[in-house]
Amino acid sequence: MQTYLGPLEAPSGDRRWKIVEATARRHGREPHALIETLHTVQESFGYLDETALRYVAAVLRVPLSRVYGAATFYHFFTLKPKGRHTCVVCTGTACYIKGAPALLGAIEKAHGVKPGETTPDNELSVLTARCLGSCGLAPAAVLDGAVLGKISPADLVARIEKEIRHDH
Repeated sequence: MQTYLGPLEAPSGDRRWKIVEATARRHGREPHALIETLHTVQESFGYLDETALRYVAAVLRVPLSRVYGAATFYHFFTLKPKGRHTCVVCTGTACYIKGAPALLGAIEKAHGVKPGETTPDNELSVLTARCLGSCGLAPAAVLDGAVLGKISPADLVARIEKEIRHDH
């Protein structure tokens, strides 16, 4: 049986690590707290980097491979920082048939980014979803939380451009 030897030193003095430690402590620093602890890291930092994965493995006393496996298996988790704007394109059957590939192609052409990637300037992250539950609006996308239904590739790119320009 392993015994806990006291608090582990956080990777940095950033106070957000205390929130992560509190989540692990609340669950007894047991391996079953892995998903909850990873959620806390992502909510606190926006993504899971190698430092965070190593820290969670140490705090919960689980192999790094198990932490990495969970972080890459669940689509909610991301290992890279997200862009300031996020566009999620639905790739469910109805959306796919009605033009999701064209939406993704237009975004890639305009911004040079594929699903799962973020532009080098961190302005835009592009993701896909199996279904948004808006099949009657196919093809559908979600831009910064707003559902865009029956949208054309040109209109989607224009909306993305408008959002990015609005920030500057």
